[in-house]
Amino acid sequence: MKGVAFFSGGKDGLYALHLAQKSGIDVPYLIALKTTIGASPHWENFSALEALARAMGKELLTFDMARGSGALAEFISSLDVDYLIAGDVLLEDHYRWVERLAMEAGVKALEPLWGKDTKRLAGEILGAGFEYAIIAVNREKLGKEWLGYTFRSVADLELFLEKNPGVDPVGEFAEFHTVVLASPLFKGCFDIEILSREESERYHWVRFGLRKEKR
Repeated sequence: MKGVAFFSGGKDGLYALHLAQKSGIDVPYLIALKTTIGASPHWENFSALEALARAMGKELLTFDMARGSGALAEFISSLDVDYLIAGDVLLEDHYRWVERLAMEAGVKALEPLWGKDTKRLAGEILGAGFEYAIIAVNREKLGKEWLGYTFRSVADLELFLEKNPGVDPVGEFAEFHTVVLASPLFKGCFDIEILSREESERYHWVRFGLRKEKR
């Protein structure tokens, strides 16, 4: 069984990939989407996505959503895979879109995080050896002082939630976006180096580099 996974460098998608591989699915391909709904902090840091893909030994593919969902389905169909893997948790509209896309592409949708309690999920991700940092915050939901905050343990999660009780533990409602710095998927781990702080209509976000960390 083979799959392709949506990939932004964030924790949810990479944890979904991790669970898919643990279930026996070979995932040689990652797809990064160039969106049409404003600046994406993930896409703007594309060199980091390349570094993470290399650390996993996977082929990083890109797709411009300006071409439309139909063209994306054709692209996925051309990869000769059985599964389309995504990291949705609670967002029904996006979950249904992935299902429709998979059906059009002639593959099965695999959403291993779907419906999980988000605090429990955040603890599960950290317990599996993932570490991740905040690279963008929604201007209306979270202060920019949290840019670069790194989750390495449940204690980091608890502190974050204590200071931000109205924010979902995994940022499921776009309160924040992350980049993974360590995981069982990688050879080695990374430190984040913030290069500049930026603003868009929706986000405070950072341009950053990743450097291999020695532990």
